[in-house]
Amino acid sequence: MDPLTIGMLAILAVLVFFMFRNSRKRKQQAEELSLKMVPGVRVMTSFGLFATLVSVDDIKNEAVLEVSPGVFVTVHKQTLAKAVEEAEGEPGEPRSVEEAMEIANREAAEREAAEAAAADTEEPAYGERIEPEKKPRSKKASE
Repeated sequence: MDPLTIGMLAILAVLVFFMFRNSRKRKQQAEELSLKMVPGVRVMTSFGLFATLVSVDDIKNEAVLEVSPGVFVTVHKQTLAKAVEEAEGEPGEPRSVEEAMEIANREAAEREAAEAAAADTEEPAYGERIEPEKKPRSKKASE
């Protein structure tokens, strides 16, 4: 056999290997998702709707979601994209607009305090422009 044929067979074998590997990985992810999809969990659909899962009917392939209290939506079971875990997020990350505004105001106050402390010293702050002192001209230079 020539080297070109051996190389093409090797590439074909690698492609088949990755195809089987990806299908196994996809099946495992689907199983994990189905285990997480129990009534009462918060879910996100493939079209971006966040709701609480009320019930799942495997025979009809339907899921009933509660969007807000008393408002129910029936969707196809395959539109359930993921179970949303309520995470606290990173420390220092605001959880609401009010908290973000409070952090911004606190940082602005700290910045103003630092500028006031820098103004008390005679040295200019980094990047601050200073007007050169104007020296009086002597009469010799003007004549």
